[in-house]
This record gives sequence, C-alpha cells and structure tokens, in this order.
Amino acid sequence: MTDPTLSPRRKRLLFRAHHRGTKETDLLVGGFVARHIATFSDAELDELEAVLEYQDIDLTDWLTGRRPVPGSHATPMLGRLLAECGLPGVGSRS
Repeated sequence: MTDPTLSPRRKRLLFRAHHRGTKETDLLVGGFVARHIATFSDAELDELEAVLEYQDIDLTDWLTGRRPVPGSHATPMLGRLLAECGLPGVGSRS
C-alpha cells in the first residue's frame, strides 16, 4: 500500500518504478525507489524521472553489471541506484 502522505508526484513515480515491464527491473528499481522516495529532493525527483525513461533492457543490463553505463547517462541518481543494486540481497523480496 502506498504511503498516503506522499505527494501525487511521488506516488506516480513509485508506481512507475514498480511497473516497469520486467520483473527484474521492477524489483531493482522499484525497491530502490520505495526505500528513498519520501526523502528525495525535487531535483532528485527530476533525476529519477529521467532514469525511469530508460528502457528496461538497458537498466537491467546496467544494474546487473552486464554492460557499463554509457558516460552520457551517468548521473548521480543512476550512480546511487547502481551502488545500492550492488549490495547483497538487493532485488530479493523480503
């Protein structure tokens, strides 16, 4: 259930993060966003929106290390997501 205190923008981003199209990306991106959405600044929300525009195949490959992130896409938000996805147990349901 979504936190009722979240703004409509944050709720929309949380929904988008959990409904990407592939289960792997739903778990990786959705989990990250769920853990941090309440504390993101407006600038970070802008960055998150840009990250959510990437194709699932690209995000999954980048987040799992199958391919490096192209320099043109290397943003602080994607860096945070990459760092957290490299932690043990990330992407598993708890």
